[in-house]
Amino acid sequence: MTKKTFTEKEINQLSLNPYVKAVSAKGITYTEDFKQLFIAEREKGKFSRQIFEEAELDAEILGMERIRSARKRWEAAYQKNGVLGLHDTRKGRTGRTGERSLSLREKNVRLEAQINLLQAENELLKKIRFAERGRKK
Repeated sequence: MTKKTFTEKEINQLSLNPYVKAVSAKGITYTEDFKQLFIAEREKGKFSRQIFEEAELDAEILGMERIRSARKRWEAAYQKNGVLGLHDTRKGRTGRTGERSLSLREKNVRLEAQINLLQAENELLKKIRFAERGRKK
């Protein structure tokens, strides 16, 4: 990953581009349309920098390392999974469980599991204390 960060002015300029989904100081996310356009143009023999500049994405702002790594990533994904490989898979995978209301039965099952865990912990602590008493005597 490139170490080049974007200034506020560059962020504002990039965010106005229709092919940019999101941009921050450290990174940029392109739309799926741009990724598909990029692959199609590459197959026609165009250079990566040329494709970015035709899409009005300034290569000087982005940096050639960022463009090169995007090309490698998109071409690998396209060869592996076709157009579906270009989709952003981060949606909905935050690592957090879904915020939904539990039914009474689900709540009961969770609470019973928690009770069983706490009882097992208490039994383990009792055994440890009993073993320590035996060693002291």
